[in-house]
Amino acid sequence: MQKENRLTRREDFNKVYRYGKSAANHQFVVYVLNRHSVQSGSGFRLGISVSKKVGNAVVRNRLRRRIKEIVRLNRDKLVPKKDFILIARKPAADMEYAEMEKSILHVLKRAELLVKKGQPGG
Repeated sequence: MQKENRLTRREDFNKVYRYGKSAANHQFVVYVLNRHSVQSGSGFRLGISVSKKVGNAVVRNRLRRRIKEIVRLNRDKLVPKKDFILIARKPAADMEYAEMEKSILHVLKRAELLVKKGQPGG
């Protein structure tokens, strides 16, 4: 994942949590916030959160890597100028790659983060 597509600072996370809207399914929760600042890039920014309740460090890091790869491969489908945080829930640890991708795309669709057909941007 490219640096300009990462949400890294604590205050950015807190802003998305505080002012953003959320959507969820059984495996993932997503918080979304519109980004209005001019200096930031035109693309989206992603933050990933995986609790210690999900598993040990190996499991959590594997989940993070898979989520990043799924978002990277589907970045052309994502609405620009949004900050969003994907939170993995416990059932996500037991998922295969294909079903994880389907679940992430489902929760992103519920959060209205996917570009609709005929809509510019992306």
